[in-house]
Amino acid sequence: MGVEINDFCSLMELEAHGPDVYVGISPEYPWGRVYGGQVVAQALRAAATTVEENRLVHSLHAYFIRGGTSDEPIRYEVDRLRNGRSFSTRRVVARQSDGAILNLSCSFQIDEEQVNIQESSLPGDAGDPDDYESENWAPLLERRPTSLSSSGRAATWLKVHGPIPDDPILQACALAFASDDVPTEAVSTSHPKMAEIRDGWSGYAETFIGASLDHAIWFHRNARADDWQFHDFRSHGLNGGRGLSTGEIFTSDGLHVATVAQEALLRERTR
Repeated sequence: MGVEINDFCSLMELEAHGPDVYVGISPEYPWGRVYGGQVVAQALRAAATTVEENRLVHSLHAYFIRGGTSDEPIRYEVDRLRNGRSFSTRRVVARQSDGAILNLSCSFQIDEEQVNIQESSLPGDAGDPDDYESENWAPLLERRPTSLSSSGRAATWLKVHGPIPDDPILQACALAFASDDVPTEAVSTSHPKMAEIRDGWSGYAETFIGASLDHAIWFHRNARADDWQFHDFRSHGLNGGRGLSTGEIFTSDGLHVATVAQEALLRERTR
């Protein structure tokens, strides 16, 4: 049984178990496995613990190896690959008793005074979070799908339940936590059988076997993930039971915070 966790900061409180090894716990999720965004966020938190405070994460790349269980803690083993003058690189392997469940690489950079140009824009028809109804699957994440979602696209307002301290690493972990929600949904909208599903999550689970396969985030600018952020993802189609989606994350006032890419597994159930 998973433990009851109702605030994000408690989820990020990892316990040190020797040099560069940390252990985290999990709540239960409706689908039985540990939510992938949680494992990414905890792995990022473990990596950041080994990095100087003046270096902030700018990218991460993760492979989901197997589904984790909430019945036991997750062990995060950090490998300090390199400390350069401007960048620090880390690798994190998340393990449970059955073996590795996640392999993550991430890179941190000192804050440099360089040109800041934003080319992407918040869609003008994204609306306001208050325009939409909440559709939540866990107490830590508030989600409000928008009317922009359609075949090949999923667009949702998300925020992690706070308050979360004004700590760039914790806010980046919160964004990472939320970022695993919408990409798989975007991929599933490409499947023709989605139009036949009428009873939400239970109908989806009866029709498909789905999982995140790999996940990448590029962090462009600091922003609070315990405030509303707009996650706008588009599917690039399906092949061989796999689908790719890419998306952008904006604050409600239009700041482009991050870009995300994910490949997801989406198989039709045969029995």
